Amino acid sequence: MGRALLLLLMTLVQVGTVFAADKTPVLPDAVSQTTRNRAIAGRVFEEIFNQGKFQVADEIYAKDFVNRGLHRNFDLQEDQAAVRAEKKAFPDLRMSVILMVAEGDLVTVVWVLRGTHTGAGYDGLPPTGVKLELRGITVWRIVDGKISEEWTSFDELQAARQFVTQLRWPLAGLFFAAVILVWALCRVILRLGRMQAAKATS
Repeated sequence: MGRALLLLLMTLVQVGTVFAADKTPVLPDAVSQTTRNRAIAGRVFEEIFNQGKFQVADEIYAKDFVNRGLHRNFDLQEDQAAVRAEKKAFPDLRMSVILMVAEGDLVTVVWVLRGTHTGAGYDGLPPTGVKLELRGITVWRIVDGKISEEWTSFDELQAARQFVTQLRWPLAGLFFAAVILVWALCRVILRLGRMQAAKATS
């Protein structure tokens, strides 16, 4: 029985060694970099989008920052101009972080945007009062404490659908008003035409 116990103990030690070898130790530097990167990503949402502190971008973004769009890339100036336009169009805009994952120099964030379109400037639209809610995902590359690259994706069709859904009755009213106006204008033109024809024959 003593030999069996010794054999069992040696087997457990070997299995434990195999499992220990599979686990890569997390170095304190890696943890602190991950924590710093998560904090930088959080500042973008809280300070720039939610509080409108646009000057913070100089502290957070690298000078050669690139937002990698689907069809073309945007530099920092274009990117921040778009952020300012969104905040102007949606003064109550709030960005909520749903999920944040950081690994190495990458931070991935799933976010939800909520805001009311009470300002001008969203694709040239006048204020509509539409309440917008969108979910999207952003991946940032953070190098030396600055965001150097960005990839963002959200459903633009969903945004358009929310505008159309909330504006359908006002749009329907405008459409019918336009139809009545055109009908009344046609009647006036026809009446003027008949009067001129009658004068010409008399």
